[in-house]
Amino acid sequence: MQPAPVRVRTWTGLVGAVVTAGVLVGAGALPWVAALDAAWRVVQDHQGPLSTTTVAEVTEQPLSGVTRVLAADGSLITDFYDRDRVPVTADQIAPVMGTALVDVEDARFYSHGGVDPIGTLRALVADVSSGGAAQGGSTLTQQLVKQTLLQDATTTAGQEAATADTVARKITEARLALAVDAQLTKSQILTRYLNTVYFGHGAYGVQAAAQTYFSVDASGLSTLQAATLAGLVQNPSADDPIDHPDAAQARRDVVLQRMHGQGDLSDADLAADTAAPVTTAPGPDLPQGCAQAVVGGFFCDYARQYLTGTLGLTDQQLDQGGLTIRTTLDPTVQRSGDAAVVKTVAADSPLAAVYDVVQPGTGHVLGMSVNRTFGCNGDDCTSVDLPTAAARGSGSTYKLFTAAYALQHGYTASFTQTTSSPYTSTVYKENGGTRGAPYVVENASTHYPETLDLADALVMSSNTFFVGLEDHLGSVEGPVREAQQLGLASLTDDQAQQMVDGEQGSFTLGPIGTSPLDLTDSYATVFSGGTQCDPTPVTAVTGPDGAPVTGPDGAVLDTGDHCTADALPAPVANTLAQVMRGDVQSDIGTAGRARIPGYDVAGKTGTAQHNYSIAFVGSTPQYTAGVMVFNPDEDVDVGGYGGDKGARIWHDAMAPVLEQTPSTSFPPADRSVLGVPDGGDCPFTEGDLTLVC
Repeated sequence: MQPAPVRVRTWTGLVGAVVTAGVLVGAGALPWVAALDAAWRVVQDHQGPLSTTTVAEVTEQPLSGVTRVLAADGSLITDFYDRDRVPVTADQIAPVMGTALVDVEDARFYSHGGVDPIGTLRALVADVSSGGAAQGGSTLTQQLVKQTLLQDATTTAGQEAATADTVARKITEARLALAVDAQLTKSQILTRYLNTVYFGHGAYGVQAAAQTYFSVDASGLSTLQAATLAGLVQNPSADDPIDHPDAAQARRDVVLQRMHGQGDLSDADLAADTAAPVTTAPGPDLPQGCAQAVVGGFFCDYARQYLTGTLGLTDQQLDQGGLTIRTTLDPTVQRSGDAAVVKTVAADSPLAAVYDVVQPGTGHVLGMSVNRTFGCNGDDCTSVDLPTAAARGSGSTYKLFTAAYALQHGYTASFTQTTSSPYTSTVYKENGGTRGAPYVVENASTHYPETLDLADALVMSSNTFFVGLEDHLGSVEGPVREAQQLGLASLTDDQAQQMVDGEQGSFTLGPIGTSPLDLTDSYATVFSGGTQCDPTPVTAVTGPDGAPVTGPDGAVLDTGDHCTADALPAPVANTLAQVMRGDVQSDIGTAGRARIPGYDVAGKTGTAQHNYSIAFVGSTPQYTAGVMVFNPDEDVDVGGYGGDKGARIWHDAMAPVLEQTPSTSFPPADRSVLGVPDGGDCPFTEGDLTLVC
């Protein structure tokens, strides 16, 4: 509150300025701008100089827009936004929309300089004479200033300052309007206003409003629709045509009358239009964020984290930037996975069933399914990105890493050894290190032959064989580093070093927390022929103008594939793929439930100690998909093995996808890696399956 003497001087100065300006304007002897300058000098001790930053906020600052997140086929996944706004250019707005708005809100818009002297002085005289604060008389330019400052305010204090009913604010608003008018053309001001103003029902800007109320673009608005929208800007809640059609019609008719009065609507059109009721055709609500994703909520969350964490975008850019984000999601793969996980593990089960799909050779993440709904509350909901979380071990899937390392270091798939069950390690200790009781391991059942070659041991998942193979290798370092080389990013450097330093012979049995996505990606390295690709969910990010978005360093965001050729030599990779066909396609494999007749399917099962989780990673040449089932909240026996729930989910998810995919075969195995002689037919068999070599 100002001291009384200051208030008296302020009002006296304003009255003098208004009266003087009124007389001189009427006489044509003084530009009306001088009246505002005179009034401003009275209150200049309460405000600083006009901020060029604030002017730029109104004239240059990009308007916030809706960021669209699209699947690989261009269909919508979801939208990111703080406000439902899609900025459009002047030629994307029906001319009648601007006409209706100007006629009802600011009839002298094209003749004044940002502040209407007649309206402003009339309002000031009325307010001063009545003892009230300055009100009314606002031009579209002044309204644009007010709306911009209000919408940009990030605090309650800022919002109150933008709307305060004070003379000082109104004069500041007028000065800003004058500056805006000096920098922008009338068309630019009108277009920016139509893109800024709130039309109710969550719609900011004319394009969002046209879609919200009429399911049309701003360019297709009719006279009746434009008049309805123009009537909303003063009181979008009370005049909402969806919720209050009678009030909306009365307000619309006021707009039509103004248009008629300004010569923009004929007598006949006025009569016809005012006789018509208000009709709406509400458009669908835009999904907002990953919790409302049309498809792939978990994938959406993973992609958003990738955009901010890996690509360096900010949340503000995503929620206000009006970007277009093209992702790798395949909706067919996603929806098929969604159906499969809940078919085997109910949505309200305490067990989580997770299914990730990666494209071998690119790392593109094609789908992420969980028997949960992302981002809500309840037994069947979660906001934890379970497809990427390293929550539980994946069991014998780690045998692949031991096998891959051995095949590169003097061993072949024909390497044979005899291991009893239980088997006592000659190298590793029960609790790691070099001292204490030896490490003793046994197989899942008594049906395992004691003598096996490496290929059959991998297919049958013999625990004793692989600990014995680690004994031959003499250290777990090779298999540990191989896992990292193939792309198991959830095996951190610290964890890896602990496994190596501690000589943890249990590594080959997969006891450590494993990300389902990273496990799938590491297997995709094998099934791609040895090319390791980092998993990626995004292929392009463009701005509202269609140009690629740049990062903090000014360079275009790197949305390309990140692959390393020969992370695993192709002869070894192709041989392992052929061997792992036996896990699915032979009578000795553990994953027969994943078999899909007519298609090459290879894979490996895993079951963590005490059955705290089960896993299966299966692949065709086009798709590598991993399944894990576990309780995310506590260690409990999930029941069964990787070849049961895991293989069934994989089969049910992949079968509908493969029906639309031509059948292809894995490359042949390498004879030297298999350990078979050159020439003649390939004699290498696994059960009833003869490998291709």
